[in-house]
Amino acid sequence: MASSSPLFEPLRLGPIEAAGRVFKTATAETRASEDGFVSDELVDCYAWLARGGTPLIITGNLYVAAQGKSTYRMCGADQDDKTAGLARLADTCHRFGAKLVGQLNHCGRQVIVGHTGVDEPVSASSVREPVMGARPRELRSDELPGIVDAFAAAAVRCRDAGFDGVQIHAAHGYLLNQFLTPHTNRRGDAYGGSFDNRLRLVREVVGETRRRVGPDFALLLKLNGDDLLPLRKGLHVDDNVAIARELVAEGIDAIEVSVGHYESGFPMTAGRFDGFYRELAVHGAGQHMDRMRRFSMTYFDRVFGALSNRLWPVREGFNLEYARRFKRELSVPVICVGGFNTRAAMEEAIRVGATDAVSCGRAFIADPFLVEHLRTGEPGPRCDYCNLCLARSGTGPVDCFNPTVRAEKEKLLAAKGPC
Repeated sequence: MASSSPLFEPLRLGPIEAAGRVFKTATAETRASEDGFVSDELVDCYAWLARGGTPLIITGNLYVAAQGKSTYRMCGADQDDKTAGLARLADTCHRFGAKLVGQLNHCGRQVIVGHTGVDEPVSASSVREPVMGARPRELRSDELPGIVDAFAAAAVRCRDAGFDGVQIHAAHGYLLNQFLTPHTNRRGDAYGGSFDNRLRLVREVVGETRRRVGPDFALLLKLNGDDLLPLRKGLHVDDNVAIARELVAEGIDAIEVSVGHYESGFPMTAGRFDGFYRELAVHGAGQHMDRMRRFSMTYFDRVFGALSNRLWPVREGFNLEYARRFKRELSVPVICVGGFNTRAAMEEAIRVGATDAVSCGRAFIADPFLVEHLRTGEPGPRCDYCNLCLARSGTGPVDCFNPTVRAEKEKLLAAKGPC
């Protein structure tokens, strides 16, 4: 029964209360207009999720500045003229009772140069990104107030659009994570070197954002449990818990725990990788990479796939041990993302006290009515972790590309009728 399950108990996140504890995490949707405005296609995507009973939806990356746009057809919150479209998303989610949190991000060095109009990537330091191939320019100290302003102004736009909160993305090797991590931050000024210096920009972003949005708007943070950068100077769970503690003091209401940078490989989407690299090269973002990368992914697909299957196998709740550490030491709710797909695994994670809530990405791509199906026990389309959605991420509208699961999803949505 739903009433006996912790998944359907309310959870307070600062000034807001979610009606349950299974959240939709941020995923690249690739459904905005080419210039970053909310489209009908994007609104429809959120309508299905909200109608499916999802208590809290975190948007895909909203870029805070054109310089931080990481993918094609990515939605933006960088200019005031985006606010009206963002309001359509908020109104749609609220119509079905869902809370909406906008994920704010700047990609920094994690971008394919020229693909999204970013011809000069920037970062904490000029450290080459080996997966995408970008060599960023080190941000000057006089440019950093502009980064702070970009995040805070985007948060205000989301608040004015009727969002319930925003999530500042400081994980996955994006710009703010690049400042936190010694491997990518080799600066010699007040924003590099010591723990406090590397934290300085993120602290300023959080503090200024809280100041501008006020106390009645939820402010979440996405943070790695571990950078997973072996042989490089990455952050580990103790470092990240210390960062979280400092940022909670600046006004953060909840922490979502994930893992890894792009150059870590695919620990953040552990699953199956059969045919993944060829799909990435032919239909995904790989088609915009240089010839050597496309060749390698296409012709060594089986080798890379077998290695990836061994390194990052299917596993539910693969970030739980990190989340447990955060929960033990923080006073705010902890949300754990990481391969959750079944009611049993989700309930166990909460009941043992490892996390306060779980968030899912691929499970919602396969089944927008995931929460309704968890509540009723009715079977729905279930993600089998094939990762083909990830392989095509950022080039076409996000969807399930497993033919069997996708057919089940399309049949479900047809039966539900238009939103």
